[in-house]
Amino acid sequence: MSNEFIPAAKPIIGDDERRAVDSVLATGQLAQGGEVAAFETEFSDVLLDGRACVAVNSGTSGLHLGLLAAGIGPGDEVIVPSFTFAATANSVALTGATPVFADIEIDHYCLDVDSVRSSITEKTAAIMPVHLYGHPADMEGLGGLAQEKGLMIFEDAAQAHGAALDGKKVGTFGDFAMFSLYPTKNMTSGEGGMVSAGSEDIERRLRLLRNQGMERQYENELVGFNARMTNIHAAIGRVQLTKVMDWTATRRANAEYLTANLEGVTTPAVARGADHVYHQYTIRVEDDRDGFVQALKEEYQIGSGVYYPIPNHRLPSFNRTEDLPVTERASREVVSLPVHPSLSADDLERIVSAVNTLAKAGA
Repeated sequence: MSNEFIPAAKPIIGDDERRAVDSVLATGQLAQGGEVAAFETEFSDVLLDGRACVAVNSGTSGLHLGLLAAGIGPGDEVIVPSFTFAATANSVALTGATPVFADIEIDHYCLDVDSVRSSITEKTAAIMPVHLYGHPADMEGLGGLAQEKGLMIFEDAAQAHGAALDGKKVGTFGDFAMFSLYPTKNMTSGEGGMVSAGSEDIERRLRLLRNQGMERQYENELVGFNARMTNIHAAIGRVQLTKVMDWTATRRANAEYLTANLEGVTTPAVARGADHVYHQYTIRVEDDRDGFVQALKEEYQIGSGVYYPIPNHRLPSFNRTEDLPVTERASREVVSLPVHPSLSADDLERIVSAVNTLAKAGA
């Protein structure tokens, strides 16, 4: 059995992607253009049941512009999880609105409906769940609460390409949804984001906001940004889109093997009706998580990740004092193991052997 290092993530870029980039370079049309428009249409068809999409230069831009397009700004509050990447709360703060941090439920690491309910104030404008690690949030519970309270729903689907709940695709529940296309995601465009829009008004405002506020050159309708995706990035994304569902099937098979064979750790739970796409395969280690991670790397040459060791509300950028016990527990215990499509059968066997040995030693 090989002892070569197994990385936690491994972007797959091949000859198809290189040829697509070369084809764009040969045209000389490098900025936003036909490749971007085609990518938007194809992403919509493959992953979003035809819902309109707008491509941007990063996932964070997608969240920021989506919030602005939905009318979020100073005086508003948006309820978000603290257990997520900082871009979720950052994007709210960048609009001038206030992110309000709610707790998660421990099984799937997504927003807890009861915690969200207790966080609603007269200033609350929206709820923004994160489909963390590729598992859908409780959109039935959160959607019902939003409808009851007259709130908007925004989806941070950065890690959830192709995920679904009761047959409904993630990214089609909210007023808008954002998918990241960063290199380590389930598919990539090199860098970029895709925003799905729940209304024609939000779609049009997104298109204006990403392009200096103009639909026609020099006819700026509002103050906007340069958040455009290039034809180069879109060409990569178009190729990756033809492969992502097969890669997802491999991720699911890898996750199934891990769940069936790991011992002494808490493996990922999947909610009834949920299609998990396993951007991360996240276990929990109750005792000395950091020592466990170090031993995996140093003794067994296996990479892993801790997403996320510091909850957003305790980051220096926010420095808040909310009492979020489940969030704090998850931050102490989670470890994401390799689950990417490049893993071999020997890799999976090595991961299982190492985790089980370390878990037994720590018991």
